[in-house]
Amino acid sequence: MSRNVALVLSSGGARGVAHIGVIEELEKAGYTITSVAGTSMGSLVGGMYAKGTLPEFKDWLISFTKMDVIRFLDLTLVHGGMIKGEKIMKAIGEFVGDVTIEELHIPYACIAADLIGRKEIIFTEGSLLHAIRASCSIPTVFLPVSCDGMLLVDGGILNPLPIDVVQRNAGDLLIAVNVNANIPYSPPIKAPLPTEQETYFGKMRAMINDRWSGLIDQYVEKFRNGKQQKPDDLKLFDIISDSINLAQNRIALSSIEKYKPDMVIETSYKIATIFDFYKSEELIEAGRLACREALAGNKLVGK
Repeated sequence: MSRNVALVLSSGGARGVAHIGVIEELEKAGYTITSVAGTSMGSLVGGMYAKGTLPEFKDWLISFTKMDVIRFLDLTLVHGGMIKGEKIMKAIGEFVGDVTIEELHIPYACIAADLIGRKEIIFTEGSLLHAIRASCSIPTVFLPVSCDGMLLVDGGILNPLPIDVVQRNAGDLLIAVNVNANIPYSPPIKAPLPTEQETYFGKMRAMINDRWSGLIDQYVEKFRNGKQQKPDDLKLFDIISDSINLAQNRIALSSIEKYKPDMVIETSYKIATIFDFYKSEELIEAGRLACREALAGNKLVGK
């Protein structure tokens, strides 16, 4: 059996950090990744791997605290999204550098969605950083990327698991990694974080939910013309995020059924929310475990 792998990495926000564990475990098992394609966080991890800077990127992620997550979320009042993305992309740019996709060590592709042309955009050339920024532009969260008459958002909207775009040589195993699977997850027992970090992170999530609620209120009349109050515990951003997760997993399952990869590696959508980068060490370990289980033949595609 071939030990060469064409690897496909799904979208999933912070859950996509688990892709790092999958890659490490595949290499540990003696597999050689010959090409990679990804969407959103999958495009970022895949790009770091293809460039050869994944170890340094991993070390940076593992150092993240809840306060670091808050520091990188540059909130904006612009209606196209709640976070500019400039701070985090500047930090990521230090790992990516001024490199083109054509210069990467292995073939690479990533996906974005054009809201104006209403179509999928596949990046296989040009600036790697620009491609990643477009692919990671989660709707209602990050501002879209305007480019050449296009308005680009997260490719997960159309193709969260881009099995159909990865370059595959004859004999390569096709392996797809879905971090949005509807399967159980039991998190490890960990010591509680300092109260200050818990408090500030809670306030940040509440602020994002309030900001989303405020945007909705600008365009929608008061709930039933004021006859019925909006529930106090209605967290609109979390509802939108969970809805996107559900839709992306369903699309991913359809893609798996259609293209029938040789192996599917899955982690649960319950492992983290899109901002939980402070859990990076746990997420990487979850990816390693999922990969080991899949290699052992004990993992079935979640339904």
